[in-house]
Amino acid sequence: MANDLKRTALIYDFDGTLARGNLQERSFIPNIGMSREEFWAEVKDRTKTNDADEILVYMHLMIEKAKEKGIRVSKDELRRNGRDAELFPGLADKVWFNRINQFGSANGLALEHHIISSGIDEMISGCPISDAFLHVFASKFIYQDDSAAWPGVAINYTTKTQYLFRINKGIENHWNNEGINAYMPEKDRPIPFERMIFFGDGDTDIPTMKMMTYKGGHSVAVYDDKRTDRDLNKIHRLLADRRVNFVAPADYTERSPLDITVKGILGRISHGIGNESVL
Repeated sequence: MANDLKRTALIYDFDGTLARGNLQERSFIPNIGMSREEFWAEVKDRTKTNDADEILVYMHLMIEKAKEKGIRVSKDELRRNGRDAELFPGLADKVWFNRINQFGSANGLALEHHIISSGIDEMISGCPISDAFLHVFASKFIYQDDSAAWPGVAINYTTKTQYLFRINKGIENHWNNEGINAYMPEKDRPIPFERMIFFGDGDTDIPTMKMMTYKGGHSVAVYDDKRTDRDLNKIHRLLADRRVNFVAPADYTERSPLDITVKGILGRISHGIGNESVL
C-alpha cells in the first residue's frame, strides 16, 4: 500500500513561517551585544554601501561580531541557538506533522516536509522539530577547526526558487548543479510541482510563491497575528496580486483555518485537481 502513495512535498520557509521572528534574534544577536534593530540596520547599511547580497552580509557580520566578543561560532553553538525557536501554535512535539501525515496517507499521499530558508542551517537543525524534515535547504557556513570561517551557502530571495527544482528532481544537496540543469522528463521527476505546497510569510518568499503557482503548485502565505498593520497589508497584497493561492494565520493547530486549508489542498492533489478555481 505504501508504495502506491503519491509523494507530495510540503515546503516551508522557517523564520516568520514556522517560528516568530528570526532565529538569530533569540540569543545569538543579544550574545554579541547588539539589539535586533542595531544588527539588521548595520546589515542594511553594509549591503547598500558595498552593493552586496544581504544574506552574505548578515552571515559575514555574524562572524565578525562574534570574533570581536571572543565568541566561537561552532556548529554546536549555532544548534543551541536553534533550541530557543518560538514555534507557532500546533508545532510543538511535531503534532502538526503527525496529524497532516496521517491525513495525507488516508488520501493516497506520502507527505514529506522540506525547508527552504535564508536562515542558518545549523540553527534550524537545532530546533525541536528539525527531525520532521526530510531535508533542510538553508544558508550555511564553511568551518575551519569547527569555527565558522566564511559563508558556504547563501540562499537569498531569488535563489530559493532553484530548490523547488531540486525537490522536484530529487536532488538533496546544494552542490549538484549539473543535475539541476540536466533535462529530466516530467514523468521521471519524483515530485511534480502539482504535488507541492509552499508556505511563506511575506516579501522574501514572493519569487518562490510566484514560481510555485506558475508551475501548477500551491502556495500559502501565513502571518503572525501579532504583526503590525503594515506587515498584514503586505500579506493582503500577495493575495490581491495573485502571488499566492491562500492566506491564513500561522496557527497549525487542528481545525484552524490553516489546517482546514491545507487539508483541502491535499484533497485537491489527491483527486488530481490543479490550483485553479473549479466551479
